[in-house]
This record gives sequence, C-alpha cells and structure tokens, in this order.
Amino acid sequence: MSLKKLIKIDKIEIVGDYKILQIREATVISENDIELSKSFHRYTISPDQDISNQPDDIKGIADVVWTDDIKKNYSDYINSVNKVKK
Repeated sequence: MSLKKLIKIDKIEIVGDYKILQIREATVISENDIELSKSFHRYTISPDQDISNQPDDIKGIADVVWTDDIKKNYSDYINSVNKVKK
C-alpha cells in the first residue's frame, strides 16, 4: 500500500480589467496510483503583489499580462478606492 499526496496547480485564469491571476491548486490523495480524493484551493494575485515565491509558470504569465499600463491602472484604481474609504 502506497499512499501519495500531490499538490499541483491545475488552473490559472486571467480575470478582469486589471488581469488578476486566479490560481487553483488541486490536492490529490492516491493509493497505488488510484485517486482516492481530490480537493481544491484557490487564491488570487494582483499586479501590485510580490510574486517572487510563485512558480515559474505563474511568473511568466504575470510578466506577459501585467504591462506597465496595467500596473499603473491598477494602482490608480486602488488609490481611488482608498480615498473613498477615508
């Protein structure tokens, strides 16, 4: 009997005007290569976040979609939201 737990990114989506990255990780438990269970965890990354600890495929996508214009527009949006809250 050989139980294994594998966590892998199985979906990366680019969402909205500010190209938010939506990441889905799948956790698969298997025994003798037969899947016993699968669960999912999701998280998002916005253009103002540090991605240095992310996998290379996520970094590559961010480098392509997070242009200087997208980063500036997102920053302007966040600043305008923060002004409204004050």
